Amino acid sequence: MVDNPPMSERREKLLVFFKNKQGVAGLILVLLFFASAIFAPIIAPYEPNKINIPDRMQGPSLSHLAGTDQLGRDTFSRVLYGGQVALKVAAIGISVSMFVGILLGMLAGYGPRWLDNFLLLVFDTVRAFPTIVLALATVALTGPSLTLVLAIVIVTTIPSYARLVRTSTLALKNAEFIIAERSLGANMWVILRRHVLPNVIGPVLILAAMDVPVVVTVEAGLSFLGLGVLPPTASWGSILNEGYLVIRDTPWPVIAGGIPLVLTTLGFTFLGEALRDTFDPKLRKGA
Repeated sequence: MVDNPPMSERREKLLVFFKNKQGVAGLILVLLFFASAIFAPIIAPYEPNKINIPDRMQGPSLSHLAGTDQLGRDTFSRVLYGGQVALKVAAIGISVSMFVGILLGMLAGYGPRWLDNFLLLVFDTVRAFPTIVLALATVALTGPSLTLVLAIVIVTTIPSYARLVRTSTLALKNAEFIIAERSLGANMWVILRRHVLPNVIGPVLILAAMDVPVVVTVEAGLSFLGLGVLPPTASWGSILNEGYLVIRDTPWPVIAGGIPLVLTTLGFTFLGEALRDTFDPKLRKGA
């Protein structure tokens, strides 16, 4: 009798992931987040900015699943369209931050010592500014906008990716296969692209999954303070702000604006932890 061939590494990791109930729950929540944001124009029963004063501040019903706000706008529709803003900020902000952070991190870890010290100084300087303080200072010069939110997200998250990649690059810099490549005449960019990047991309993607709820919360917080998305554009933060003003009359806008933030945070947190446990068995619970 012939033994079964050993299970491939990819299939083994998939099995480990799908055995993690929190990871599967997180994946479902993340997929719901993407689906609701992408297909918001199809799912939403009303235009998000359609004013209907006679129906103002209604509770949940078959006509308005999450009630209406002080202008009679359907809260459920506004929450769905607010997800588009959150997705746009997360997708663009995380992608640009990850790309720049990987590039700067590899340069800091593999480049000369003076460049490493200079980039570390820049990273520490950026991280020294609280996000909200930086936003207040910037909005005084440019005015509130979605572009401002994206810029703040990108600037404040680059150091996290760069520091992670720098640490991994330093660990690989003197590895035998890297030294062999240098002895064969490979230049720095070839080594970084062929050998360093594939070894650092995994932890970076896990960090990106964990950073999505942080970025979404930053956007919501800035919009809540009036520093982000401007009315009448629907945003989870602006929905919370508008609901807070009438919370004594109806709590439903605050509840409807808060639930997607909680579910999105839980979804990406569960997914990120499951990916970390899958790709780094040393950190797996119970290991």
